[in-house]
Amino acid sequence: MTKSVLNLAALSLALAGCASPMARKGPGDPESPWRPLPLIKDDRIDPDWVQVGWGSFVIDEGSLRTECDPKGMGLLLWRKEKFGDCQIRVVYRCKEPRSNSGVFVRIDEGILQRLDEKSEPVERKPGGGLVEGALQKMMDASEKAKGAWYPVHHGYEVQVCEEPDPWHRTGAVYSLAKSDYVPRKKPDEWKTMVITLQGNLVLVEVDGQPSTRFDPESKDIPRERKWFEPKREVKRPRAGYLGLQNHDPGDVVWFKEVSVRSLGAAR
Repeated sequence: MTKSVLNLAALSLALAGCASPMARKGPGDPESPWRPLPLIKDDRIDPDWVQVGWGSFVIDEGSLRTECDPKGMGLLLWRKEKFGDCQIRVVYRCKEPRSNSGVFVRIDEGILQRLDEKSEPVERKPGGGLVEGALQKMMDASEKAKGAWYPVHHGYEVQVCEEPDPWHRTGAVYSLAKSDYVPRKKPDEWKTMVITLQGNLVLVEVDGQPSTRFDPESKDIPRERKWFEPKREVKRPRAGYLGLQNHDPGDVVWFKEVSVRSLGAAR
């Protein structure tokens, strides 16, 4: 009898160990190591990053800083590999609260055919406003997904901008899922954004504060969209490319780390 009880106890402990989340460590466990995507190599932007569209990024004290162009926006694309189920950690800071940028995820293969493509350049007034006809050029570029407009409609943008509108502020999946993020640091302080891609879901937290849960199959996605917002009907891949946005002149954002860790193979 005693031996049977001991055997049952041993079996119970073994089963408990199998059920415990700490019993086995997988690639997506919190203790799994992060893999940095190198930003700088030999005092230049690492060649695995490539600029799409207008503008550029420049090296500034060990970080990458947006260098925006009045002619249009751009994207710094990590072209080396696609990412499926994973976590992406981005450390960034902004010059001002309204400094506009974004982290794009799940961009489809078509971006690789647009590496040298630019939207038609727009002209601006001395104060930065658009000249007559420039807005229509931008609207046409968006509709045709030209250059850096391609990832807008063929990927998801996790916004960086302390905009009061929850659909367009830091942490939001731009215009698709609103953000509950409340800034706790000054704009020019370093912040850490973690984006989790898991199945169809996109989850976002900033400085440990959960901000966004996006499910592309949700009925809560606004059906109506403005010309500069992503098209709803385009299906994004489970495994796609990522990139960093440079937006408009005056939108200055620094990035000092982009790291990833896998949650398992995408299906």
